[in-house]
Amino acid sequence: MAPPPAHPSQRSPSPSQPSGKGEVSDLKIQLRQLAGSRAPGTDDSKRELFKKVISYMTIGIDVSSLFGEMVMCSATSDIVLKKMCYLYVSNYAKNNPDLALLTINFLQKDCKDEDPMIRGLALRSLCSLRVANLVEYLVGPLGSGLRDGSAYVRIIAAIGVSKLYHISDATCIDADFPAMLKHLMLNDPDTQVVANCLSALQEIWSSEASTSEEASRERDALLSKPVIYYFLNRIKDFSEWAQCLVLELVAKYIPLDSNEIFDIMNLLEDRLQHANGAVVLAAIKLFLQLTLSMTDVHQQVYERIKAPLLTLVSTGSQEQSYAVLAHLHLLVMRAPMLFSSDYKHFYCHYNEPSYVKKLKLEMLTAVANEDNTYEIVTELCEYAANVDIPIARESIRAVGKIALQQYDVNAIVDRLLQFLEMEKDYVTAETLVLIKDLLRKYPQWSHDCIAVVGNISSNNVQEPKAKAALIWMLGEYAQDMADAPYILEGMVESWEEEDSAEVRLHLLTATMKCFFRRPPETQKALGAALAAGIADFHQDVHDRALFYYRLLQHNVSVAERVVNPTKQAVSVFADTQSSEIKDRIFDEFNSLSVIYQKPSYMFTDKDHRGPFEFSEELGNMSIATETTDNAVFAQRVKENDKDLLLSTSEKEETGAPTNNGSAYSAPLYDGSSTPVAASSIQTGADAPQASFHIDDLLGLSPIPAPTPAPPPPPPLLLNEKAVLDPGTFQQKWRQLPVSLSQDFSMTPQGVASLTTPQSLLRYMQGHSIQCIASGGQTPNFKYFFFAQRAEEKSLFLVECIINTSSRKAQIKIKADEQSTSQAFWDLFHSALSKFGLP
Repeated sequence: MAPPPAHPSQRSPSPSQPSGKGEVSDLKIQLRQLAGSRAPGTDDSKRELFKKVISYMTIGIDVSSLFGEMVMCSATSDIVLKKMCYLYVSNYAKNNPDLALLTINFLQKDCKDEDPMIRGLALRSLCSLRVANLVEYLVGPLGSGLRDGSAYVRIIAAIGVSKLYHISDATCIDADFPAMLKHLMLNDPDTQVVANCLSALQEIWSSEASTSEEASRERDALLSKPVIYYFLNRIKDFSEWAQCLVLELVAKYIPLDSNEIFDIMNLLEDRLQHANGAVVLAAIKLFLQLTLSMTDVHQQVYERIKAPLLTLVSTGSQEQSYAVLAHLHLLVMRAPMLFSSDYKHFYCHYNEPSYVKKLKLEMLTAVANEDNTYEIVTELCEYAANVDIPIARESIRAVGKIALQQYDVNAIVDRLLQFLEMEKDYVTAETLVLIKDLLRKYPQWSHDCIAVVGNISSNNVQEPKAKAALIWMLGEYAQDMADAPYILEGMVESWEEEDSAEVRLHLLTATMKCFFRRPPETQKALGAALAAGIADFHQDVHDRALFYYRLLQHNVSVAERVVNPTKQAVSVFADTQSSEIKDRIFDEFNSLSVIYQKPSYMFTDKDHRGPFEFSEELGNMSIATETTDNAVFAQRVKENDKDLLLSTSEKEETGAPTNNGSAYSAPLYDGSSTPVAASSIQTGADAPQASFHIDDLLGLSPIPAPTPAPPPPPPLLLNEKAVLDPGTFQQKWRQLPVSLSQDFSMTPQGVASLTTPQSLLRYMQGHSIQCIASGGQTPNFKYFFFAQRAEEKSLFLVECIINTSSRKAQIKIKADEQSTSQAFWDLFHSALSKFGLP
């Protein structure tokens, strides 16, 4: 039996939950009934209905059909109703310009209301319509607003001029609004009106300066001494936002001499004690810029601004603390010695978020010196046992960085070695990486470090960087580690299970180094490593193994000098950021550049980010280089075998038949190591003779007779009417690995035809290859293509970057079926190579 229908009184009263499809229609009827009513309580009923309309609009329900009724109901003196009506109108006017015309009359009427609050609200709503066809209706109300007796209306009007300029700059200039704003800025008694006028004039004159000499002169006049001093003398009366605006303006002013600099700094001294962090940072930026050419005074400024910054870090919200801490971090990195005595302020608190702790760890690393190293390292070692694993990792790295920049590292090395006894995977991994760097700079500590590292089982180290560091130590100090050859041999045997190309590269080099130090014990492992490396799908691993093999073939002594030369201790490690970038960030103090730790052009400049515009769905698609460790075809490896290291003369001197046209036949790798008899290693004069037996020495099997070529696969057919939505494309692009990556040289005719991105789009569509996103301008163009197999639903995704100046195209292909990528590349290559040809 069905449950009885709910009683009307049981319906949820929440206005944000529509009770049915006819709810909007019901609202329309009720609003229309109340539109002309003057009965008592009408305004209260309107309020309830307006609240429902605004709540529906807020949660995304389209209530634009109520536009006319809302406008009719706005004929009231109730300011709350007018506010809600203005909000509704501003929201729907831009997308419904025809409906927006209905609001002009009542908004213009309200702009002349006796209540200044209603006049201001109406003027703000009128300027917020942002409809180009209605700008003529803004000029009159804006002019009246700038001359209004109420400061509130003038405040709204000043910002309204800026909005009008962005809608129609010609209308704004023709109405002579900039001159009116300038007069208000210099004469209005209300500081907020002055601040809004300054903000609007800066926007207008900065935009007009490139095309108008008069605007350029007016912009420069803002930086004249009388105007600057006018603002400075009134700065205490301004709001916090307005003070920041004035301080930014003063920062662009160039004082005549040092006396003027000191006058300005003395006048703004109390701004450093302001409770608002934005005002403090703006004042600090001004002080730093004014004293850049005065070294001694600049250092005194650092001392002066420490206390305000440290106070702001310890007060306010976590987000505000982080913003201030990022600026403090920048100053610490520029002058660490000035903050070395305040290192305890950078200790981490348990309740701080990880992003704050990370910045503090970097600052602790920077301020460490001979006087405070012990206390800082002791504190950092406590963080290594933190439950927050990323912070524990950062603290261990911080200890290592301090060790690399100090001369007396006795206690720090002991602390690092104690980390290895904690038996935590991530602690062991980070410590191994640091010990590797430490031994590169302080090789005299190798005996103590290797004694502890030798006890670590390679099976317990899983992170690629840590494993690579352990392998490096096994090869570099093989003579001091009794089990080094056997540990390396075990790793070589599990070659196929190792996913990281970095580890495989280190394993090749370490096995070579161990072979030169302990030949009989490493002979078998080196043979297996070279064979596995030559057969590896990763191009770098393959090339290095091939290089080592040919080097051994040529001369073992030469190979030892190349692979294992006498090394000098590393004195300085490369910095990740150039000094030029750091100076650029400092110049952009008190901006997002400090938060992002990169200059503004790196996240705002279109030329730096690339000239490609994507659709909204593809806007967040990564353009970074994808990892292709396991996605490169064996065919590419075979093709790159050809003539890799042998010169033309060597090939001509070798008349025997060769593999792939090369004078060298690479050994095959079958995944197993065949035992070989122990042989002595000859060096010096006997090395050329020994090289003839290198295959036998290392246990590498000869190449068997070539097998007949398999029959060619059937031709690939594509679906001419393939369809793919951008969301699916983006999801697949992120999930699929790169199947094929190729560089391609375009024909001169093809480059000449590529005047716009659309020319290539239409051409590729004729070959059943569709484009889902494109963009760019000469000389760089970028495309995202897709295609679908005719007989199946498997997809091919393509990223194509074309540089017309170099006539180069970079192609990346991702496919549902990896085995068909080469066939699709042949088809894509054939189509692209004929682009532009008659």
